Amino acid sequence: MAIDLTAFHFLRPLWLLLLIPAVLLPFVWLRRNDVRARWRNLIAPRLLEHLIVGDGARRGVQPVHTLAALIALGAIAIAGPTWQQERPPFDQDKAPLVVVLELARSMDAADIAPTRIERAKQKVLDLAAARKGARTGLVVFAASAHLVVPPTEDPAMLDLYVPALAPELMPRDGKNAAAGLEIAERMLEKDEAAGTIVFVSDGFDESHADEFLRVAKASKHQLLWLAVGTENGGPIRKPNGELAMDDAGHPLTGTFDAAAIQKITRAASIPLASMRADDDDIEWVRHRAQVYLEAEQESKVVPRWKETGYWLILPILLIALYCFRRGWTVKWLPVLIIALAASGTPKEAHAASFEWLDLFATHDQQGRFSFEHGDYKRAAQRFDDPMWKGRAQYLAGDYADALETFSRLDTADAYFYIGNTLAHLKDYEGAVKAYDNAIARRANFTDALANRDLARKLIKDENEGDESTTLKPDQIDIEKKKGKEGKQVLVQGQRPSEDAWMRNLNTSPAAFLHQRFAQEAEGAP
Repeated sequence: MAIDLTAFHFLRPLWLLLLIPAVLLPFVWLRRNDVRARWRNLIAPRLLEHLIVGDGARRGVQPVHTLAALIALGAIAIAGPTWQQERPPFDQDKAPLVVVLELARSMDAADIAPTRIERAKQKVLDLAAARKGARTGLVVFAASAHLVVPPTEDPAMLDLYVPALAPELMPRDGKNAAAGLEIAERMLEKDEAAGTIVFVSDGFDESHADEFLRVAKASKHQLLWLAVGTENGGPIRKPNGELAMDDAGHPLTGTFDAAAIQKITRAASIPLASMRADDDDIEWVRHRAQVYLEAEQESKVVPRWKETGYWLILPILLIALYCFRRGWTVKWLPVLIIALAASGTPKEAHAASFEWLDLFATHDQQGRFSFEHGDYKRAAQRFDDPMWKGRAQYLAGDYADALETFSRLDTADAYFYIGNTLAHLKDYEGAVKAYDNAIARRANFTDALANRDLARKLIKDENEGDESTTLKPDQIDIEKKKGKEGKQVLVQGQRPSEDAWMRNLNTSPAAFLHQRFAQEAEGAP
């Protein structure tokens, strides 16, 4: 273990004052038990030497020496020796990223097997998988731009919608990357972490260059561009694999406008790379996103030093065991060891049930570890932070406790999760009210807007007796039954996944996206 002596210091240096009694204790004890000093004024020194019996055995290591060593080591351990910095437990260790994917007709070109769009969609999924635990969102654009998935840590959301993406879903053909950039910026504008926006495109509409440059130069986020296509382009294929033909019977060809992409990326100082058959492009994006995040946050992060005093526990235990030799037991030694241990225990450990992990990690750190490993029930038990605790209860299917936890918070995210939880319980009217509260606190809360619209549709279908958009009972075993007084009560069964209530609509993702894109395009200015 390399120690940087220039950075070495103690986090709690006042505990080092215990070194003073640790050093003085052996001298005080030896002086107090020195027979010569006690009888020197009463017996002649030469005679005293012959009267002292058994003094040789006391010249070795005595219990007081081990006690002094325990006090000294304990003081050093509690003082917190450190020489390394670490990230705070809830510092986002990966940058939020939004992919802005072109869905123009030219993306159906087959110059990149099987087609440009199919390769691009696979790259989006590969990128999300490579950034496991980080938030990844998706925006698509042609003549207009539309949000598909907001930045989320759940790759299943991308797995649901990405395979359904196709140019025919877009209301009108085009290459308006500026519209896609504006949506991506709105999603990341309230995010404290420095994010990355990645464009995946085979061209650029230069009529939107001024608008694009205005937003790009004002952005606090990093912009990257992955160009997809070959110099000569390729024939455009229909979804069934057949070649697309124009009215004259000629095959349609998808062009690759490399010059337009190079011009806009140079003007906006955007790093440019080509989509590859291997994973080098994925690694290029992932590495640049992480480096940019670290560079931006370096000046904002409050230094957090890594505790290393726990390594002294081993010598302390060995010395303590040695002290229990026959004739060495010090009656108040256990009390001293317990006192030292309690002094070094985090304050959070005194307010909850004690576990050995409390000596090394806070409750929130332990909860985060369990959360990231999918043990949501234990994570809910360990978290002190109410937002994280509520999310863990929600994912564990403990909706009653999740509602109680979220209800203590007055934030947009808390009301959003209240709405999701009520939707799991089929209380759609309550869910709509919760989403309204979330939107009132965050005007551009796209997740809440989308979920509110879906909840309203479910209410309408339920009132009309339409079962086409109800949740599948094999996925969420919740049904309404009438109680003895004729009132409807909710009976909960199997636990669904976090977004299962949205995913299990009988409407296909492609049809859902096509309808939503058309409505958004009609309402756009």
